[in-house]
Parts: sequence; structure tokens; C-alpha cells
Amino acid sequence: MSLRKNPPSPTKSCSPTKSSFLTKDSSLTNFAGWDVDGRLSEFESQFKIMKEAFEGTMTDRKALEEAIDLAKNRASDLEREKERLVDHNTQLQSQLELQRQEYHSLQQEKQSLLLQMETEQRRHKYELEDQQREHKHEVDEIRREFKAEVDKLEREHREALEAMERRYKAELADEQTQKSRELHELRSKLGAEKQDMNLELLKKEREVQEMRSQVEALRSDLDREQTIRGTLQQQIAEMSTTNMTLEDRMRGLRAKIEFLESDSKQQSDSFASMEARLQEALRVADEARQKLIKEETERRVLFNKYQELKGNIRVMCRVRPVLDPSEGEQATIAFPDTKTSSQIDVTGPEEKSSLGTVSRKVIPFEFDRVFEPSVPNEEVFAEISQLVQSALDGYNVCIFCYGQTGSGKTYTMSSADGMIPRATHMIYDTITKLAEKSWTYTMEGSFVEVYNEELHDLLAPARESDGGGGGGGGRKKLEIRHDEARKQTTVLNCKTVALDSAERVEAMLRQAQSNRSVAATKANERSSRSHSVFMLRLAGENAATGERCEGTLNLVDLAGSERLKHSGAEGDRMRETQSINKSLACLGDVIEALGRGSAHVPYRNSKLTHLLQYSLGGNSKTLMFVMVSPLEAHLRETISSLRFATKVHNTHIGTAKSTKKLRPSDS
Repeated sequence: MSLRKNPPSPTKSCSPTKSSFLTKDSSLTNFAGWDVDGRLSEFESQFKIMKEAFEGTMTDRKALEEAIDLAKNRASDLEREKERLVDHNTQLQSQLELQRQEYHSLQQEKQSLLLQMETEQRRHKYELEDQQREHKHEVDEIRREFKAEVDKLEREHREALEAMERRYKAELADEQTQKSRELHELRSKLGAEKQDMNLELLKKEREVQEMRSQVEALRSDLDREQTIRGTLQQQIAEMSTTNMTLEDRMRGLRAKIEFLESDSKQQSDSFASMEARLQEALRVADEARQKLIKEETERRVLFNKYQELKGNIRVMCRVRPVLDPSEGEQATIAFPDTKTSSQIDVTGPEEKSSLGTVSRKVIPFEFDRVFEPSVPNEEVFAEISQLVQSALDGYNVCIFCYGQTGSGKTYTMSSADGMIPRATHMIYDTITKLAEKSWTYTMEGSFVEVYNEELHDLLAPARESDGGGGGGGGRKKLEIRHDEARKQTTVLNCKTVALDSAERVEAMLRQAQSNRSVAATKANERSSRSHSVFMLRLAGENAATGERCEGTLNLVDLAGSERLKHSGAEGDRMRETQSINKSLACLGDVIEALGRGSAHVPYRNSKLTHLLQYSLGGNSKTLMFVMVSPLEAHLRETISSLRFATKVHNTHIGTAKSTKKLRPSDS
């Protein structure tokens, strides 16, 4: 709709009843003129009021901009209409200016045209009033439409908010119900776990109290034994001095006897007196020897009680030194416990958190003893020598090395100053000393390996594949036999060597080492591909008391544990690695079953555990060396080995028993 804006009519029009005569003051005095500015100002004021109301409404409804696009378009139309009216007003002002000019030029003609002008003014007034009414009606219509649109949008927005609020309340109620249910389940689970932990804690406290009582009793027994031992050692020294004195006197008396050989009664009486003194001295010496034998028996009992306090399964850790700087970067390994040397801290591999931060955790481990790289074999053997003594006392003892390939297992066990040579030398030295206490020992040794779940004799003259059904050259298959009564193991068709000297043992070790299965892998240039087991059987007899004992010392060098990916094994090497890892896993299963006190222990799952059945069970003393590589490249295998060793360290297998019996008395 187009609107035409005409200049407003004068506020005061001439009355038609007035005189039509033109005088000097007749029409000029009360002539109001064309009040266009007033009319325009009034129109602009009304338009400004409308615009301010519209802008205020727009400001209040900014959140609903998309909904009021139509209203904005309407406002744009009004703006364009305003611009058109402004242009029209400008034109009218131009016309007014022209009329004013004409007014000044045509003042003389004004009177004649006054009637026409009044008529024109009335017409313009009526038209303007019509336009104002039409404009007001249009503005009111626009306002009604805009208000209706705004009300509609507000209603839709309110309904959407209410629907969203209802949906969120329902979701919140469901979430609260679920969380409440999960919280109740967690509280129930936590209560059950707490109750179990309290029961376990009470059980452990009772066990600790019992162990403390046993420790106190054994400490008092050990103190008494040490006191008795010191007294006996002093008595032995005194007896030795007395024996030497008596021997000197006997030599002197024999000389006198030879010198005084005659038939005189005085000489005979003197000889009888000396003979009586000699017999008395021999009797005292024999009593001292019998007492020493008795104290040796008591010493064995107290010594093995003391060993039992340390646990029948002990675990020690040894870190090998870096042999060459070219081996690679060293891992971060610390030894925080300098007092007891029982702790080792390993800095684990880099780990990335959910936030993207990279860190390395320090993993602590604790064992019975931890040996730093600088510790020699001599100091290591000093820690295990007590177990070798237990084998002499009639116990089954097993010492084995566990760890990845290249960690120093074979060096620790079979090198020139390793555990096997040192153990045999110690046994021979101890046997020599025990001979003074009427003990005599015989020793037999055999050396076998477990290769691909087959037993091979490492002391055979020409080693062939004898794990199958008979082997070549008429060789017989090695078979494992257990003596349940004596708790001892025998390998049928395996060569047994009588060991009467340390040199004989060293020769046997050289022969066995040359026959052992080794091969190169990516992890180690010369990796042991089999488990070697040195079995030393000790049989002792005391001629004075008739007591006999039978012990076994098993020294085991396990094959290197390694991951297939790291070792790069292929073909036969891969099958060897799989067999090695299987037997090591079976060893872990056996130790875990022993720790649980399971009625069934899966010894027969592997040749290795079947062979060591009586050296791992409750009738034995077991020591595990976990060997650790110092290199960063082997870090994951190192942590895996230490965790397995920790599981073994937490295992308890009961009390070991010695195999002893008395010689039947002669009838």
C-alpha cells in the first residue's frame, strides 16, 4: 500500500463567512501558513515511538531471532516505506519552498486565489487524515501480527523447554537409580572383601605369633647349642692337648719299657702301672669322642631347625655385571637396602597415561638376599653353603637358577668357581672333618638334561638322541622312578659315577658341559637350549652310633626363558623355545599348587618337575636364584622374571624331613 504525504493544512482556516475583500490586514494577521514541519514532526515522533517500541521488542527477543525473521522483513518494508515517505517529504519541502517563493512573488495574486487555496488545504487535510488513519491501522495490524507471532514463539519455546526438562528429569532419575544400585553393590562387595581381609589378617597375626614363639624357642635352643658347641670345642682342644701329652708319655713309657725289659718284680709293677694309666687316658679320650658324636647329632637337629625358620623355599636375586659397554644401554636398577641386601628397585618401561603424559614407575622387589653385580661367586656360595650342609645331614636339597637367556645362570652354576664345583669341594672338606666323628660318606653323581621334554644322559660316552623309544645304537630310554618310602628319585638307564675326589667331579662337569645342547639365538650367541640337572646322592653312616642318612643335592641350570618375538627363534629353535617356556610354566604351576596346599600337584605335566618331584615338595629344601640382566633391552623380561620369583618367594611348602635310620643291631 502506497502512502502519499501532503503538506498539512493550516491550523486555522479562513471562514467562508468572512469578507472576501482584500485589505492590508485582513488575511495576513491571522494567516497560519502551511504547517508542514509540525505535521512532519508529529508524524516522525509517532514513527520514532513505533520504532523504539519495535527495537525494544527486538532487543527483548534476541534469543528468538530465527523465529522473528518475518517481523524483521516487515520492519524492513516499513523502513523502505519510511524512506519513500522521507523522499516524498523532501519533494514536498521542495515544492513548499517553491510555493514560498511564489508566495513572495505572487502576494498580489494571493487574495484572488485564497478561496482556491483554502479548498486545496482542506482537501490536503482530509487526505492527510485519511493517510494517518490508514497508517495507524496498518501499524496496529503489524503490531497485532507481531505480538501474535511472538506469543506463538514464546509458547513453542516454553513447551520445548518443559519437554526438555521432563526428559532430563527422567534421565536424571534413571541415572540416580543406576548409580544407587551400583553404589549398593560396591558397598556390599567392599563389606565382603573387608570381612575376608579381617579374617585373613587375624589368621596371619596368629601365624606370626606362632612363628615368633617358634623363633624365640629356636633362638634359645640355638644359643644353648652355640654355648654347648663352644664348650665342646674347648673340651676338644683340651682333649687334643691331653692326647698329645699322653702320646708323648706313651712314647716315653715304651722307651722305658724297652730299656727296662727284665724279669724283676719292680719293673713288672712299674710296667703295670704305666699300662693302667694308658688305659685310663684312652678311656677318657673315648668318652670325649662319644660326647662329641652326641653333640654333633644335636648340632644337626638345631642347625636344620634354624634352616627351617628361614623357609623351605628361599629366593635370591643376582644381577650380572655389564660385560662390555657395546652391549647397550643399562637399565635403572637400585639396591636401597644396604643393611640386609634384600631389596631391589627396577625402573619400569615408559608408560603413557590417558592424559598423554609419559612416566616410568619404580617397581620394588624383596627377596631373601639380593646380590649386586660386583658380588663374586665366593660370596654367593657363602649364602647357600648351609643348604649343602643340609644335604649332608640327610635332606633333599634343590638349588636352581631361573632367568632369561644371557643373564648368567650357567656362569653361576657351572663355571670354574661356580656353585657346583664349590659345593663338591665343601662336601669333601666336610666329610674329612666328619670322619673324626665316626661318619663315613659315599657319593654318587649323575648329570642329565631335559631337552624338548626328553631326558638325555650327559655322561654317556657318545651322546645320541636317547629320549625317544630306545634311540640309536641300542641305547635305552631314560625313565624316572620315585621311591615313595625313601622320598628319592632314580633315573633308570642313566650312568651314575662314584665321586671319590673333587678332581673326579670336575672331569664329570667338563664332560657334561661339552654334551649339553646349546645354540645361538638373537638374544644370546650361545644360549642353553635345555635344563641341566646335576644329581648328587650322599649316603652317610656313623660307625659309633649306627645312624645312617641319605641326602640328595640337585643343582639345576634352567634353560633361558625368553619371548619368541625377542629371541627371533625359527624352525627347530622355535620348537625348543616353546618346549622351554612350557616346562618353566609347569614349574610355576607346581610351585603355585604347593603354595596353595593343593591336594594335587601337577608334577607330571613336565619332565623337569617330574624329575624334581621330591626336591620341590614338602620333604625338601629349595633355593631359587633369579638371574637378572642389567640391560635396558631386557627390561620387560627382567620384570617378568622378578615377578615370577616373587610368587615363588611367597610360597610355603611345609617342613622338610631328613632321611635317617639306625643300623640294625647285630644279633
